[in-house]
Amino acid sequence: MSDSPTPAPPLSPAALDTAAREAIELMFFAYRDFTDVADRILEEHDLGRAHHRALYFIGTNGGITVGHLLETLKITKQSLARVLRRLIDNGLVDQKVGSSDRRQRLLLVSKEGEALLEELIDAQRALLVRAFEGADPDSLSGFRGVMLSIMTEEDRQRFQATLSALASRAA
Repeated sequence: MSDSPTPAPPLSPAALDTAAREAIELMFFAYRDFTDVADRILEEHDLGRAHHRALYFIGTNGGITVGHLLETLKITKQSLARVLRRLIDNGLVDQKVGSSDRRQRLLLVSKEGEALLEELIDAQRALLVRAFEGADPDSLSGFRGVMLSIMTEEDRQRFQATLSALASRAA
């Protein structure tokens, strides 16, 4: 006799549909509250969510190229140009020319940008930590699995690379 639990039977199509509809509503409310904590901070700097996303990916991928940022954010060059112009003009992001390819523009957060990004991350991290405190390890693993399943394969690979970088910094 095995001590391992018997896996639960797969959900019926109707149960999956119900779960998906419930998840849509849960994600709308969770996203609203998750972004609200950052929106209040961004408002103090007269910035919006697009600036937050760009600042986040520039800050977590120091030296990211404009092209790579475009791929990550999946926005137009025109939209990114407006967002970057504001971040650069506000002294939050610096750009430098690539050392091997002078046509490349590398983006880096400035000290001011780093402080703002840390404030934004801390606010959202606190919200998630509070939510995670009441969850068991299986729930956290399930949440992670669901989030990864929603992402494209390309984004899953990018996420894994980010996790590896975070782990090496922590070591």
